[in-house]
Amino acid sequence: MKNSKENLITLAEYLVEFGRKKGADEIEVSILQENEFNVHIRMKEIESLVEAHSKKLQIRIIKDKKIAVSTSEDFSQEILENLISTTLERAKISNPDDFIGLPEKQELKVDLDSLNIYDSKILELSPEEKINFAVQIERIALMDKRISNSHGVTFGTKEIERILVNSKGFEGQYSETVFSISIGLQAEKKGEKVDGFWYCAKRHFGELDKPEEIAREAVRRTVRQLGARKVKTQNVPIILEPIITAELLSFLFTCVSGISIYRKSSFLVDKLGEKIANDSINVIDNGLMRGKLGTRPFDNEGMLTRKTYAIKRGILENYLCNSYSARKLNLKSTGNCTGRGVGPNNFYLVPGKKSQEEIIKSVDKGLLVTRTIGHGFNPVTGDISRGAFGLWIEKGEIAYPVSEITISGNLGRILKDISIIGNDIDFRSHYAGPTIKIEEMTVGGI
Repeated sequence: MKNSKENLITLAEYLVEFGRKKGADEIEVSILQENEFNVHIRMKEIESLVEAHSKKLQIRIIKDKKIAVSTSEDFSQEILENLISTTLERAKISNPDDFIGLPEKQELKVDLDSLNIYDSKILELSPEEKINFAVQIERIALMDKRISNSHGVTFGTKEIERILVNSKGFEGQYSETVFSISIGLQAEKKGEKVDGFWYCAKRHFGELDKPEEIAREAVRRTVRQLGARKVKTQNVPIILEPIITAELLSFLFTCVSGISIYRKSSFLVDKLGEKIANDSINVIDNGLMRGKLGTRPFDNEGMLTRKTYAIKRGILENYLCNSYSARKLNLKSTGNCTGRGVGPNNFYLVPGKKSQEEIIKSVDKGLLVTRTIGHGFNPVTGDISRGAFGLWIEKGEIAYPVSEITISGNLGRILKDISIIGNDIDFRSHYAGPTIKIEEMTVGGI
């Protein structure tokens, strides 16, 4: 990193002290430094390449339950002192809110090494190695004669340093890394063209799938859509692949977010302690899982992350909150502050014991959903309606691909209708889940 973390922590401490002397009731200083590399390769050529360092300092000041926020990319002392003064004046003229405030300091500490979210390999990888990694994936994929075109391969790395100091006595810092790769392909047969993709993201370079694995999976997911048919509108069992289960969990997170709850924009308002799913459903948010993408020692306002059940044996155990939404709901923060809102750490459905193959065999007639398009989520009602692609199942076997369909249902009903949970959970984002079988949803076709 360009500036040493020791110097940045000292700067943040000074600014907090300066802000208090100027009259701030509460003040928070956060610093973010990021080294980014991103290359996009298409047909063996570099289409774009970004290698950049950025830094940002954010100041939050609270005065008489009024708040103002400012940011700066200039870290000079004079500029930042002036910024604190102007931010304080802006806070004085903003609207008061009794629920505004920094969280109280917690005495517990998190062992950063145990989280395993930084890979020093990022300092050793040369730009040429990163480019060659992407080129190799595309080269392997294009060796398959069924692939007619490449939409390109993107390889990215991020090295991030986060520092947070506030007037409640909190002081913390951590470094993290992210390595990500994605590829988009097109297959063609007798004039029919289909698109597909695959991706992988990990904290450590060595944990990324091998180039041949990424390429072959992208090819498999693309060519399996060739020869797609239409189906009639009907109600059938639905199987969701892990990446589609993750999409469903993203929607569930919105519905259990403290912000959605206090705004009355979720169908789960006033449902704490109630049974909203069947007994097999356990959904957890955990910021302390070793080496996962959503792992971090503390959230964006200094609350320590933790393991929190959203749903436990079908019962809605917790709404997930930052300190503001927690105060609005008379609850406690769950360590889910991100930016100015509420976001996931590692939000996942606890896996079961069945393989995807076993789940498919349990379906006499139904659909394996492999990709969705559009939005189609309504948290107020829980309703879902999305365009989809998939594989039709007949007598426990994959029969043929299908397209130009929609799947629709209601999350409240789905949580009760999940009858089988797979064992193939795969953490590729902040949301993760295994293959699941839903007893019935509507497939809209012809």
